[in-house]
Amino acid sequence: MAVYQSWINVTGVLLGDDCVQCKCSHRSSCRGQTTEGGHVSVRTASMPSAASDRVLSDRVLGRWLVGCSGLVLGAVVLGGVTRLTESGLSMVDWHLVKEMKPPRTEAEWEDEFSKYKQFPEFKILNHDMTLTEFKFIFYMEWGHRMWGRLVGLAYILPTVYFMKRGYFSRSMKPRVLGLCGFVFFQGLLGWYMVKSGLEEKTESYDIPRVSQYRLAAHLGSALLLYCSSLWMGLTLMLPASKIPDSRNLLQLRRFAKATGGLVFLTALSGAFVAGLDAGLVYNSFPKMGECWIPDDLLAFSPTIKNVFENPTTVQFDHRILGIASLSAITGLYLFSRRVHLPRRVKIAIGCLTAMAYTQVALGISTLLLYVPTPLAATHQSGSVALLTFAIWVLAELRKVVK
Repeated sequence: MAVYQSWINVTGVLLGDDCVQCKCSHRSSCRGQTTEGGHVSVRTASMPSAASDRVLSDRVLGRWLVGCSGLVLGAVVLGGVTRLTESGLSMVDWHLVKEMKPPRTEAEWEDEFSKYKQFPEFKILNHDMTLTEFKFIFYMEWGHRMWGRLVGLAYILPTVYFMKRGYFSRSMKPRVLGLCGFVFFQGLLGWYMVKSGLEEKTESYDIPRVSQYRLAAHLGSALLLYCSSLWMGLTLMLPASKIPDSRNLLQLRRFAKATGGLVFLTALSGAFVAGLDAGLVYNSFPKMGECWIPDDLLAFSPTIKNVFENPTTVQFDHRILGIASLSAITGLYLFSRRVHLPRRVKIAIGCLTAMAYTQVALGISTLLLYVPTPLAATHQSGSVALLTFAIWVLAELRKVVK
């Protein structure tokens, strides 16, 4: 009986409770039952431990954040198509709730069309547009805005629910609230961008377009939101790869981070290409016209202005960044073969490499064919796919916190 008593005491210590003769203070269903002989028996019910609860909640949160990143991806793709079809300036005002209901009657459509007629895009570019044609570009922009509202709800409503249920750790709360705030900021930035294309420019009779600076800011913030959500989701869902630390592994991690940054910068430079229609100049490859370096590369003054406002320079920079990204990813793949890596990490790096070559082929084809909308939209989507694989590689190579 003394031995049995000692076992009960030891069990209580291992459980972290004051469980002596089954006088339990812990939450699990460890209950003492007295038999007919007066002996005490111990019955433990299987209850999930705090660690397993944390793993389960992390998995739920990870899936939610990856799902949110998928919605952001859809918004980026839809925004690219809206830009390519020149639909982004069809809605000339912004209301958070009111515009959720599109025009329905003929009178409402005529009223909306009359608003559009007062702005430069109609006067200069679409002066012969019919109401049917206007409905198409209106629905493109309306769909993009409604998708943005869906993204906002997908972040905010689950955040409130998970907050009340105590799913978030202390360190995760500010990060998730930051994502929600960033979604709201992204919506305001989108309208700020559209306003730049609605302004009258009396000194210019060029095709009305949004500011390439604001377009780059809008796309860049969307990509930051996407990368942050995807990174947080993957690190919560995927167990960290158990890779022995070595000098080569440390170098591979640094190489992967630099490559990811280069991929992001290349995608961001595409916003300047789109904003200036720079894909419609020098539709040849690998040379630009008859030259490797075109004569009008630094035509603007001051020189720094060419980087952001000269279509020739913007396209040239995008080419250089694309080639640099491809070279870096190829180098990353070759270097990774010198490191003993788990199978999942190898798959991620292989997918990144394959997507890089596909993306370059799409970019060259888009350029040579004078930017057809379906191909250009695929190329823009490919940039986000490439960024996705880069984030996956970084998530797999992340250092385990001890």
